[in-house]
Amino acid sequence: MWPEQGWVLLQLLMVSLLQAEELVCTQRGDGENPKLSKNGDIILGGIFSFHSNWKNKKDTFMHKPLALECTRFLCQFAVRTVPQELTRFCRKENLSAATTVYDVQKENSATLQAEEPVCRQRGDSEIPQLYKDGDIMLGGIFSFHSSWKNRQYTYIQKPPPLQCTRLNFRGFQFAQAMLFAIEEINNSTDLLPGIKLGYKIYNTCSSIARGVRMALALANGNKESFLPSETPCTRPAQVQAIMGETSSSPCMAIATVMGPFHIPMISHFATCACLSDKVKYPSFLRTIPSDYYQSRALAQLVKHFGWTWVGAVRTNDDYGNNGMATFIETAEQLGICLEYSEAVFRTDPPEKIRQVINVIMASTSKVIVAFLSHKDMDVLIHYLSNHNLTGYQWVGSESWIFDSQIAAMDTHHILDGAIGLSIPKAHVSGMKEFMLDVKPLNSSSNELFKEFWETLFSCKFRQNDLSDSNQRKCTGNEDLYEKHNSFTDMSLMPIFNNVYKGVYAVAHALHNILDCKRMCNNKVHPDPFTILQHIRKIQFKTKEGDEVYFNENGDPAAKYEIINWQPTQNDIVDFVPVGFYDASLPADRQLILENKTILWTQNSLQVPLSVCSEKCPPGTRKVLQKGKPVCCYDCIRCAEGEFSNIIDSITCEQCPPEFWSNEKRDACVKKETEFLSYEEIMGSLLTGASLFGTCMTCLVACIFFRYRKTPIVRANNTELSFLLLFSLTLCFLCSLTFIGQPSEWSCMLRHTAFGITFVLCISCVLGKTIVVLMAFRATLPGSNVMKWFGPVQQRLSVVGFTLIQVLICILWLTISPPFPFKNFKDFKDKIIIECALGSAIGFWAVLGYIGLLALLCFVLAFLARKLPDNFNEAKFITFSMLIFCAVWITFIPAYVSSPGKFSVAVEIFAILASSFGLLICIFIPKCYIILLKPEKNTKKNMMSK
Repeated sequence: MWPEQGWVLLQLLMVSLLQAEELVCTQRGDGENPKLSKNGDIILGGIFSFHSNWKNKKDTFMHKPLALECTRFLCQFAVRTVPQELTRFCRKENLSAATTVYDVQKENSATLQAEEPVCRQRGDSEIPQLYKDGDIMLGGIFSFHSSWKNRQYTYIQKPPPLQCTRLNFRGFQFAQAMLFAIEEINNSTDLLPGIKLGYKIYNTCSSIARGVRMALALANGNKESFLPSETPCTRPAQVQAIMGETSSSPCMAIATVMGPFHIPMISHFATCACLSDKVKYPSFLRTIPSDYYQSRALAQLVKHFGWTWVGAVRTNDDYGNNGMATFIETAEQLGICLEYSEAVFRTDPPEKIRQVINVIMASTSKVIVAFLSHKDMDVLIHYLSNHNLTGYQWVGSESWIFDSQIAAMDTHHILDGAIGLSIPKAHVSGMKEFMLDVKPLNSSSNELFKEFWETLFSCKFRQNDLSDSNQRKCTGNEDLYEKHNSFTDMSLMPIFNNVYKGVYAVAHALHNILDCKRMCNNKVHPDPFTILQHIRKIQFKTKEGDEVYFNENGDPAAKYEIINWQPTQNDIVDFVPVGFYDASLPADRQLILENKTILWTQNSLQVPLSVCSEKCPPGTRKVLQKGKPVCCYDCIRCAEGEFSNIIDSITCEQCPPEFWSNEKRDACVKKETEFLSYEEIMGSLLTGASLFGTCMTCLVACIFFRYRKTPIVRANNTELSFLLLFSLTLCFLCSLTFIGQPSEWSCMLRHTAFGITFVLCISCVLGKTIVVLMAFRATLPGSNVMKWFGPVQQRLSVVGFTLIQVLICILWLTISPPFPFKNFKDFKDKIIIECALGSAIGFWAVLGYIGLLALLCFVLAFLARKLPDNFNEAKFITFSMLIFCAVWITFIPAYVSSPGKFSVAVEIFAILASSFGLLICIFIPKCYIILLKPEKNTKKNMMSK
């Protein structure tokens, strides 16, 4: 138990026994006095360790423990922690020099000078490759070398500095462009008058880690700082803005580190769309458009030429992966499919690159979209040349498509006819001459200039460095204008112009901050954050008329030229502009191709074809092939009644009800209307049969009229016989109303006329049958039957039976009459024009009434079948009714099952068959006797049994 705890318990016991006046609030134990104090309206507390130890004492628990005695005073820590009052306290303690690391020189001094540096950089200092002092310093990060030597580290001793290899002339060109812009600004009286810009340019050797290290060197500086103790350790940034880097991946790493310091970083060639994210990279800007627009433009370019089946090769870094991801997303929206998408990197082993070559050789697509950096294309072109992979149409990104160095390396004409996007051509007056003047390089870094000169002219300054007899010694007076290589090549002038615009953007921002008029205000000390805010808002035009501004993402306006590789007779590739792309225009006018001849792969003038499946012609639809992309499909012919009138139709559309697809299935034609007409054979035959029956009936009527006074005519009820012949004539004629195109009147007439004439006919037959029966019963003794069914009753019965049918027809026509109807169901390719019944009950009521009368007539005739042979009227009526009933019984299923005009033909056939049955069975035997057996046409013969 701690001594203080025992003392507290004892105090609690004593308080309970005290009889004195009780205090409202009292502190337990002794009060603690602060070491340092100062009154104020608001008091802040501080707890620090001014001593590092204390004396151990043996507590007896018999009395209050003594206060803790501290030892080993930490004056060094105290001086860094609290103000100068604590310094006085250190002196008061009579501490020796061995105890503290600081020696107080003056008691009332506001600051102390340390004996050792306050700020010191860890590791070796980085020396810039190019340097010039100025009032305001700008930084530059470029890759003067494209690689470095790999070393095995033992982790026993400090690693040596990175040894760069393979001099990169492009890095020198970019640095020269920056120096040209700075010199031009320093010599200007309109921009930053009285202010000189300086620069510190570092070499990254294409190493991301080294690039970050160089950026920190630009931000922190390399000198040891001897500052007062209250000054922060990190000094303000020595550069106000950084130009570079060239590639996207190094820029991402550097911008991540520079973002918290708000130091503007302006890249001239980093195009990854990911760098537009201002949350991750708040201080990053660029003078080259984002790949977001380039990837979409490439997809639109591929779609424009109808290439729906393409392959893709990309750089395996942020530039290639992000750019290709946006391209694939846009391509899918435009209906473009990728057969493969392979990634390569310049440091990949040969086996991996050969594997990519094998994928290309095994593919069926003839177009390759190459989202590659120029460094990776340098490597890939060697493998393509070794396998002689010609015949492929290349579509390139801006990184390599206008690079003359790659064009010069393509000795096997692999890339001939390539098409792609490039930065619009630019010209900056005086830049070419300045870049070819390498004096600034010589004055800044002798070692770098020596390596540059030796590589440029393939010579050595020292005799001992000559590796073979073919190399010569450098004199330093070699003529640069006579040399033709990548350094003297100005095809990358658009990129140099981007560096130029970036420097001018910083200069214009400083011009506004320093309130420059005739002279700039030297008293204003700009900080990187203020410069960054002004750069985002600047908008100006260069001396060549190029407008410079940045959007909310720090990107410029997206404008590209579409160029085509066209080899000349000297095997030199000519980059011919054939169009442009402007993302600021409406979507339908962003991609414009000029009316120029485009040279395709293998010097062809015909646009290459690269599709997985041929286009489906009109009349067919696309059906996807199982397990393959949407661009691979089969063309299936549209079904009957469907059509497609466009190429690559996904579906076939249904023709309107009155139309039908033609033979090619690419259009709809009006359906053929069908009805029973007089012109067709069946209609002609039925018409002929109807007219023949009519003529035959008229002939019989004439014969009966001619022999009306003969016994056989008079014995068969002459009046009913003529009425029956009249009704049969109407029956034959009413069948004609069923032939021809139905109309509203013909539909109502045909069924009603048929129903009434047949009832009239059956009524006459029924009357004749009753007359026969009555006549037979009248011969019996005492029979007086005939007076009840005389001529008047016979007429009334016929009229009565007929009136009932007339009433049924009137009700039918009143409630729901028949009407013409277009039948689309029975035949898909025809329209059947027929008469709809209107009310099916009315139709079947008419037929039912006819059937009822026919059945009654048949029963009565059947009962009279045993009359004397010579008087055979009943037998003939029986046969006629038997035929009539048989015809109409078979009519019902035949009518219901017959489609279209055939149902009409069945109905006509039933009318004609039953009419002929009545005519032949009832009248032909009598005509036979009248005409051929006149000897039997006597009263005696008629009365005999």
